[in-house]
Amino acid sequence: MARTKKLISLPKLIKKRQKDIDELSNATENTIEKHFFRRLANLTKVKRFVIGWLVLMLLLLLVGVLQIGVLRHKYQKLYFVPGGTFTEGLVGSYTNANPIYASGSVDSSVSRLLFSGLLTYNSDQKLVPALADKITIDKTEKIYTVTLKQNLFWQDGQPLTAQDVVFTFKTIQNPDAKSFLLSSWQGIKIQAKDAHTVVFTLPGTLSSFPDSLTTGIIPKHLLKNVPAEQLRSNDFNTIKPVGSGPFSYDTVEVQTDKNGEKHEQVAFLANDSYYRGKPGIKKYVINTFNDQTELLKAYDDKKVNAVSGLGEIDQKYAKDQHNNIYSVPIAGQTMVFFKNSKSVLADPKVRRALVLGSNRQHVVEATGQILKQSNEPLLSSQIGYDKRYVQKTSDIKTANKLLDNAGWKKTVDGIRTKKKDPLTIKFVTLSTDEYSHVAQELKKQWASIGVRVDVALLNEEDLKNAVSARDYDALLTTLSIGADPDVFAFWHSSQADVRSKSRLNFSDYKSHAADASLEAGRSRSNPKIRAIKYRDFIKAWNKDNPALALYQPNYTLIVRSPFSGFNSKSLVSPVERYSDVEKWLIRQQRG
Repeated sequence: MARTKKLISLPKLIKKRQKDIDELSNATENTIEKHFFRRLANLTKVKRFVIGWLVLMLLLLLVGVLQIGVLRHKYQKLYFVPGGTFTEGLVGSYTNANPIYASGSVDSSVSRLLFSGLLTYNSDQKLVPALADKITIDKTEKIYTVTLKQNLFWQDGQPLTAQDVVFTFKTIQNPDAKSFLLSSWQGIKIQAKDAHTVVFTLPGTLSSFPDSLTTGIIPKHLLKNVPAEQLRSNDFNTIKPVGSGPFSYDTVEVQTDKNGEKHEQVAFLANDSYYRGKPGIKKYVINTFNDQTELLKAYDDKKVNAVSGLGEIDQKYAKDQHNNIYSVPIAGQTMVFFKNSKSVLADPKVRRALVLGSNRQHVVEATGQILKQSNEPLLSSQIGYDKRYVQKTSDIKTANKLLDNAGWKKTVDGIRTKKKDPLTIKFVTLSTDEYSHVAQELKKQWASIGVRVDVALLNEEDLKNAVSARDYDALLTTLSIGADPDVFAFWHSSQADVRSKSRLNFSDYKSHAADASLEAGRSRSNPKIRAIKYRDFIKAWNKDNPALALYQPNYTLIVRSPFSGFNSKSLVSPVERYSDVEKWLIRQQRG
């Protein structure tokens, strides 16, 4: 009976377990329904909440980044760093980089970047040592001893020594070399005392001699085997120059535009061994142009970083804050030189009439620049200038009377004639906007006193030929006088001689009184005595009127920002804009 009872209770147990499982299942379903499915309706609300927080976090992050950027620009300053390529545009053409031959704006600029002299000018027009470490003068003022700096090198790595200095100036002294500097070095003895010392012995005292030591030095080891008569055409001068200046030669390219005009591009690299330290600009390029219009177009098109040697400047450049404009006075004079020999202007009465028939102020205004007027053969800042002997202008009545007395009578058309020959002047000058404006203004002024003026605007090469042949009656150009008042080369009669190598006396002016005064003035070192000695020259020049003094020119340089390092307030000559070129910088970064 007991076994039967246990057998009966087993189904009940299974049933009971099944019931428990059903109850647990129901309880689980109820729990899931209560805590999951019933809360699914809140999922959308949760989703919006999470997305809202994410958006807020992103906005905070973005604001933080922007704030950091703004604060960085506010507290981190821009500063200049080395590097970059600087491209300068010049009017003219490239023909010769050798400093004993270089003339004209392009050649002189290229030469100044490649070569260094014993002395140089600072921004105050004062002579300071360059390759020289020091210079001493003996009591007689005839012996100059120059000691070179230590560790000077050519751009090919060879050492620069006193032998290179001697070679340079003895080459200039060799007539076969045909350097335009020959006349300045005649009679001077040059010796190398040792590897770092050079002694110059002058035949007489010459107060302006130190200025001659700014000429670039050329390498003996590369040129010693070149015959002097072949030096001027040697490849060294154009495609293989080696100097000791701030930049070394890289390449030269000649391009021809659609009009068949040639343009040169001369490129340089920073000289690592430059004695004043490696330049801040990595690469320097000079591009040449035929005229100022082409030059400014290249600047507007951002093909060049800078333009140099401009005359009148459009106000749009001054108003643009991205342009740095430097207009610096030069120690020079812009004049009209009257040919005193074999010309209608050989008559001093005609020359004086032209001077009195001129209005200097109106000429200056015609240039569109703010310029200081010039009225003597010396600058007002130089020793010897005497305000008692200024060249007077703007006296039309006296000008007409002088021409009448000289036999030049006005005809019905207003042009003066003598023996049926019209009073016509062949007026030549360089083709620039500035000179063109001056020429046209003088043409108008002189027409009022019965003089016909035929103006010829020439390129550099044609102008050189005209000057050499003296193929003009009047020449408008600018003299680079320099800081010293020694103007012997421009007005002494010896410099008008056809045998003179430089022949810078463009007026062919000859005066015994002027010659004696010029010789005496340059042989004195005492400023007061020099001023007295120059007095007779000023008086003779004022009486003879070999030229019409107009104004002291400015040198204008426009550079696109960023740019730093140009600090000159005045220049001895245009190429001295490079006096601190190693300090120029064109790249910036924040820090």
